Order: sequence, then C-alpha cells, then structure tokens
Amino acid sequence: MYGQTADEEKLEFFERRVRPLLSRACFRCHASDSKPVHGGLKLDSAHAVSQGGDSGAVVTPGKPDDSLLVSAVRYDGDIQMPPKGRLPERDIAILEEWVRQGAVFPQSEHANKDSAGIDFDSGRQFWSFQPLKEHPLPDVTEHQWPRRRLDRFILAAMQKRGLQPSPEANRATLLRRLTFDLTGLPPTPEDVQAFVEDDSDSAWEKQVDRLLSSLHFGERWARRWLDLARYTDRNADWLDETGEAWLYRDWVVRALNEDMPYDRFVRNQLAADMLNDARPSDMAALGFLGLSPNYWKELKLPAEIIKVIVADEWEERVDVVSRTYLGLTVACARCHDHKFDPISSEDYYALAGVFASCRIGERPTVSDEEFQPVKKARAEVKVLMEQKAKLAKQKPIPREKIDELDQKIAQLKQTPAYDTPMATGLVEESLHVLRAGKRADQGTKLEYRAEPQNLPLFIRGNPNRPGPEVRRRFLTVLSTEDAQPFSNGSGRLELADAILGDARALAARVIVNRIWEIYFGHGIVDTPSNFGTLGERPSHPELLDDLASGLIQNGWSLKWLHREIVLSATYRQQSSVSAAQADPNNRLLSYMPRRRLEFEQWRDAMLAAAGSLDPKLGGPSVDPQKPSGRRSLYLTVHRREMSNMLLNHDFPAPVAHSPKRAKTTTALQGLFVLNGPLLQTLADSFAERLNRSRSADSERIDRAYQLLYSRNPTERELKIGFQFLGDAADAERTTRWQQYAHALLAANELLYLN
Repeated sequence: MYGQTADEEKLEFFERRVRPLLSRACFRCHASDSKPVHGGLKLDSAHAVSQGGDSGAVVTPGKPDDSLLVSAVRYDGDIQMPPKGRLPERDIAILEEWVRQGAVFPQSEHANKDSAGIDFDSGRQFWSFQPLKEHPLPDVTEHQWPRRRLDRFILAAMQKRGLQPSPEANRATLLRRLTFDLTGLPPTPEDVQAFVEDDSDSAWEKQVDRLLSSLHFGERWARRWLDLARYTDRNADWLDETGEAWLYRDWVVRALNEDMPYDRFVRNQLAADMLNDARPSDMAALGFLGLSPNYWKELKLPAEIIKVIVADEWEERVDVVSRTYLGLTVACARCHDHKFDPISSEDYYALAGVFASCRIGERPTVSDEEFQPVKKARAEVKVLMEQKAKLAKQKPIPREKIDELDQKIAQLKQTPAYDTPMATGLVEESLHVLRAGKRADQGTKLEYRAEPQNLPLFIRGNPNRPGPEVRRRFLTVLSTEDAQPFSNGSGRLELADAILGDARALAARVIVNRIWEIYFGHGIVDTPSNFGTLGERPSHPELLDDLASGLIQNGWSLKWLHREIVLSATYRQQSSVSAAQADPNNRLLSYMPRRRLEFEQWRDAMLAAAGSLDPKLGGPSVDPQKPSGRRSLYLTVHRREMSNMLLNHDFPAPVAHSPKRAKTTTALQGLFVLNGPLLQTLADSFAERLNRSRSADSERIDRAYQLLYSRNPTERELKIGFQFLGDAADAERTTRWQQYAHALLAANELLYLN
C-alpha cells in the first residue's frame, strides 16, 4: 500500500483483509444467501452494513469503541460473535482498524453474483484489456516544438485546454536532471561544463547515450524494480533462509545494464529454470518469487491452521505477479469473484495452483556439470562436520581424530567453485499439508511431491472447505478461446508466455506506465498497479498505446523507451508553474514537474559531493547503521526489522509489492538532517575535500555549489558564505567550514530536482 492515496489504501485494506475475514467468519449467518439471516443482519454489501440488523446500527464509522460489531467480536457485551469461539486477536485488530478508517465498503456491480454471472465478453471491452491500437499522430499548431512522437500527443492535449509548453530548461539544469534520472547520481562539474560548451547539434543525444551506457544506470533503475518485487536481503531470524538474496538484486542491475528485452526479463524471473537457453547466472532471477514472504509453520499446530498459512503464501504470490506484470488485483478473487473486475474465483485458483506446485529452494549459479562435484563435496563436508561436532563432546576430546576430519574438510573445500554462492530460487515441488496423525491435535506434517497439483476452489477462501478442482491456466478475460490449461510442470513458463502473449498489450502498457511515472511524478495511469475498474483512467490513452506498441516493435527494449522519453521536448521543459490554474496537477505536462529526490539519490549525491562514494558494483549488502560509502542500493533491507533511517525517508517496506513511492515531510526527517550522524560525517568529509582541493574561499564556495547544485553561486550567496566563514583562527575555521558544508548539504536545492 506504500505510495498509494489514502482512499486507495482503505479500499485495498478492505479487499485484502476485511472482506476475506467477513467472508470466512460471518457470511455463513450474515449474508444475502444465508438461510436464515441471523439477527436480520447482512454484512456482504455496503448498503446492508449501513442498515444494520435487529439490534440496530452495527458500525459507527471512525469509532470502533462505539461499534456493535467490534464489541461483539471482542466478547465485551451480551452479544458475542462468532458464537462458537472468539476470533484471533489479529482478526479483531483488522476489524477495529477497518472501522477506525471509516468502515469503507465499496459498491460493487458484481455483488452476490457467482462466476457464471461474470460477462467476460463484456469485460474484455474495458480499455486496458483491448489490443493495442495504431493511432495517427494528432495535428498540432506548433510544429517546431515536438522532437519525438510522444511530444505530438502531449502538445495536442495541451492545446485542447489552451495551454502552451514551457521553454526548454538551461543546459546545467537539464544535465543535472538527466544524470539523476538515468544513474541516480549527480553530474560532475566537468560533465556540466563539457555539455554547456558543446555547441554541436548532437550534444544532448551524446549525453543521453553516455548515461544510458553507464553501469550506474542499472543500479538506479533496479531499485525501483525491487520495490515491486518486495526485495529483502534478510528475513525474520526465526525463518529458514536459503541462498544469497543479493544475487537477485545484482541480476536485475546486470539485466537492465545489458538492456535485456523486457519479455526475456519477465520470463527469467518467473521461469529461468524452465528455459533451455537460460544462463546459469540467470537462476538468480528466480529471486522474484524465491524472496516471497514466507511464514513460520509450527508443526505442533493442527493441519487446518497450517493450511491457512500456506494458502496466505500462495495468495501473496498471485498478488505480486498479477499486480507487477498485469496491473490487476487478482488476489481479491480468493474468497469470491472479483467485485469490480471480470476475474472469477476460478481464475484465482487457476493461478494459485501454479505457485502451489513449486517451493522456495536454492539454485546454483554455475552449470550443472560444474555444480555436481561441488554438491557432492558439500554433502561430504556436512557429514564430516556432524562427526566433528560429536567428537568435540567427548571427554577427553580426541584431538587427532578432529585434526584428521579438519584436513579432509579442507581438502574437500578445494573443489573448484566450492564457494560459489547459491541463489534464492524455486524448485518444482508441490507442497501438501497433512495431519501428522488421525486427530487434529496430533500436529501437522508437510509433504513435498515432485508432481504439480491443481487446487480446489476454497469455499469463501477457506482451504479447509475445498470445492471443485480448478485446472492451472491463465485468466479467462485475457485468454483466447483456444487457450489450454497449463501442463508443463507447475506452469510458470506457460504463465510467463501468456502474460507476454495473450496479455502482451496490457503487460506493455503497465511497464511503459511505470517508467513514465518515475520520470514525470505521475503515470499516464496514476494507479500503476491497478489497471482495472477501480484504477484511474489514462490521461493520454493514445500516447500510452503508441509507446507500448513502440516498445514491442523495438524488441521490448527498455533503453529504447528511456531514450524516447529523455530525448523528448516534453522532458526538456523548464520546471515553471505558469499553467498551475488551468492544470493544477500538471496532468497535461505543460511544464516539467519539480521532483523530490528519492532517499537513495539524496544520500548518494551527498556521498559523491563529499568524495566518499564507493563506485563498486554488486556484492553482499552492508549495514545501514554503520558508516559506508556504498551506494544506497546496497544497504541491507530487512523485511521484519527495517532500518529507521530508511523507514523515516519513505523507503517502501518490503513486506508487499509497492507500486510507487510515498512522499512525506516529517519532523523526524528534519531532525535527521540537523543532527543525524550521516549528515555530520559527510559534512566533515565535504569540508575537508573543499579545503584540500582549493586554496581561496571564493574557489571553495564555487566548487561546493558546482558539486552540489551544478551551478555557480550568486553574488549574494558568495557574500553570505564569506560572512559566515569570517577570519576565524585555524581550529575555529575548520569548525566553520564543517558547519557551512552541513548547511549546503541540508539545503532544499540538493533535495529537489528541477
């Protein structure tokens, strides 16, 4: 839910948490199809909830303590629900939070219909499910302004509203914007000067090509993809972890730098192990699913409880795949047909069966031939280590035997590629949750089987109430009439092929929109992970189709798309706001929006200015609480114990798919700038760099402004600098420079991008 508006968050909270809970715990007695409806109360529609039941109003929006529903599930009064036993505390907390948020319950055109009630033919007429259309370039009056095809669509929409584009930004501003956008780093003063002095017609194109070929390009854009993939370096300590998570992060960086075609990018992440021509290193791509949240399964608990935990894991994987690649909230159909989009419960379980047929497991990043001796050696080392541990417990300790084992272990570890890291990936095995004995209180056992499985449709999303079996397949609304059920193992490769085949128009629109949103602050569709009925409609539908078609025609090259955007006249406009009244949200892009740097860009810019940036690519993550010059991409992301520094600066929590970044301004952020150890350390380094590289204060101040803001200081700014630095003695002068450097690092001009 990070990066969404408050209303979107409430709707998603209801659909993902509240509706399934009501369905599971309440609908048997309190729904339209209940026989009878107990207490005259129905809880399966917005109207019914507002009406209440025989005992009166059931919910007081915003006031859980005054709501009969909350007091009933708390067992606080005479009415106690459900009557067969109190709900778990986490379920009660969900209902309390729902009421506190205003008891949002959206109206639904599909409410109380079964799957047969969904008109898929009608559903296919929705704009996002339509094939890509070829649109002629619109007529415009200012023929000199457009530089790329996209400019014609932007200009035509402006002119319909009587708007005109803003002038082009100056060269220093443009290069600072471009360098941050493509690499996440600031330009060097030398880069700015060279561009300003280059009077060739191809000066801008040369800068674009230079930055697109930079290895830092992949680092910049990988981080935003990792938001979608809810990437984490570490999970909760009590969960078994397999493989090295950072291999997935580094694979994404490398794939983007190599301009791996997007269709191949998707296939690798869903099914690299099923592709005949995948490289051994591509097994790391499976981290997209291999790093999925997984929950502790206490096998002393009844199998009925463990089944719910496992079903929750499958739901999360359906959700992240459908939202990331298709911009659809398919997981909302777990308990019932989707209330807004033409997605049935059968569709949900058809996809869930794919993820129920594979499990998280380690994958080698070298060839099978190279790994076989490594696998054998590691197994032998494990046995020898166990023997050594037993010997170490004996009295007296048999030193000679332990030394012999150590020698054998050391010899085995000399096996070529022995230390090759293992990637977090997937294994083609289906998980089955069974009772450990005949009775529920005898615990649970987990059984992995080599063959895939189809799931039954769980009645109201409850895995302990299985319905008819659903074969693994793709979504009905996006499938052709001759589409076949999946039959190749789990079906992951067939799923990827369907996303990039039958659903290619939607998949292309979604990725184009994601990249557009990062450049311009909002997408052509402003709900980047919801292209369904509840999502926003596109502001420039013809432009979206044109760019999506161009992406496919250019071999799914993402660098082609980046190049089209940054070469456009739209991108090169000033950040003026003269059109604010006619277009207050700048949806028509009559000026380039002024954007706040993401935390990673801001931190990396300060490291670069201070001369402390380590440009090394890849490798294990580093502790964000310890001083480090590594780029922010490489700071450890912990799923359950996130760094406060990251959380306070709108870094997305890696517990779920995050469609876009939130933008907040808080007191904690201000205190971090004023008193945080990072700013103080970097200010000291920045001041030392300036004093070391220049002799006169005027030159040092000039250099500081060039490094931080890509410009020279004004006369007034020079005067302020001279006045603050003064003529203090050496020790005091060092302190003054550190304070001055701190003030420049803390300024808004560094934090914002014109």
